[in-house]
Amino acid sequence: MSLTLAYAADFPAIASTAFILPAGTTELPVTAAADLPEAARNYVAAQLAADEKLVVVNQYSHHHYYVVAEDKKTPALGLEALRQAGHKLHAQLKADKVEELFICNLTPAGASLALAEGLALTAYQFAGYKTDEKSQKASTLQRLTLVGPDLSAEKVADLQGILQGVYLARDLVNMPYSHLNATQLARQFEQAGEQAGFAVEVLDLVRIEALRMGGLLAVNQGSPEPPTFTIMEYKPDGATNQQPIVLVGKGVVFDTGGLSLKPTPNSMDMMKCDMGGAAVVVGVLTALATNKVPLHVIGLVPATDNRPGGPALAPGDVITMYSGLTVEVLNTDAEGRLILADALAFAKKYDPALVMDYATLTGSAARAIGIEGIVYMGTADEDVMHDLKKAGNATHERLVEFPLWDEYADHIKSPIADMTNLGKAEAGAISAGKFLERYTEGYDWVHFDIAGPAFLTAPDSYRGKGGTGTAVRLTYEFLKNKA
Repeated sequence: MSLTLAYAADFPAIASTAFILPAGTTELPVTAAADLPEAARNYVAAQLAADEKLVVVNQYSHHHYYVVAEDKKTPALGLEALRQAGHKLHAQLKADKVEELFICNLTPAGASLALAEGLALTAYQFAGYKTDEKSQKASTLQRLTLVGPDLSAEKVADLQGILQGVYLARDLVNMPYSHLNATQLARQFEQAGEQAGFAVEVLDLVRIEALRMGGLLAVNQGSPEPPTFTIMEYKPDGATNQQPIVLVGKGVVFDTGGLSLKPTPNSMDMMKCDMGGAAVVVGVLTALATNKVPLHVIGLVPATDNRPGGPALAPGDVITMYSGLTVEVLNTDAEGRLILADALAFAKKYDPALVMDYATLTGSAARAIGIEGIVYMGTADEDVMHDLKKAGNATHERLVEFPLWDEYADHIKSPIADMTNLGKAEAGAISAGKFLERYTEGYDWVHFDIAGPAFLTAPDSYRGKGGTGTAVRLTYEFLKNKA
């Protein structure tokens, strides 16, 4: 990432600085007004009295930005308001052509990090493939320096590592299939591992066939490109967990729907994002390894595109999965669960303490709760589910738990195989989860359906437009707390 974060004990007298003020502030603290002339102080006081949340003073050689924190129902919502404020502040910084900004917090702990997070996530820009430099509107902001007694160089570096993971996840989701087939995705994983410090092993078609990963091979049948199965492992010295935590990500690099062809426009035209779950896995591993979090974590990504060519999988076909279970394929556009099922069954070999999978899996989840949250469900105990929800609230990547009641198994019964790959029109996200559950025996498991927030078709504050990297910050928060 091009934006650098740093920590300093104090800020220089002549420097563009953002001061975070407590809610309800009407008078500037001396710290925030030392070099302001009286007229400027009076102006700021008048703006604060008028309940302005962002006040700007141009000192010609530098700028002062006053960001007023907001009273919210919970501390987590207060931090989210500061991330949103960071988004608004970024627009002003861009207009003012500010290259370096100091952030000075005059409120309770954590505010500087939240404001910086909102700024940095807003500053993200996909490099893309434009050749005309004039058409690229890059942010001028290059460096954020955080100041305050509630901070440390370690805390700031931790945020930088998280942002690197989110930026990587966004980049991968934004890359088109022409530049990111399954083999190219695996190469991206290898590069990430080399840079961050985790091991990567890529299984090719021959090894996938030898393992009899029937779900992954079936989805790949119609493609001219071979599939890959990538194993990423971060195992630092002094890891606090004896059993690894396994992350599984759906890596469908482009989804036409197969023979159950998707309509276009509005469905197929953004299906480069169908590997959003895979992007979460490598984003989290990048953040963990960069920040040297003492946890043993393994990432598994089955990857392929889903095409209707040649001997493509057909509705009505019966396939045998890696686990040995048979599946009647009623719809080839319900392909993500097929490749995830092979990876979930493969995860058992690691004797994991917990397995979490991420997938842009169902339109049902997106319709149920929109882009505002993530659907999750699983067999993990209530403490794990609670801790995940708490992490989701802390990062504002909020979770809504769906049930996995026994009755939902009836939705995927088949007269000729162990199950079908498609449930009823109702509870589609749950029947997809119920399908995956069949492959998770022997360990605790949580499934995240990120279909709603993983890729946005319109800008949404600091999440931007396109790939959002959703669930990277949530998962990192959860895992770091476990460490």
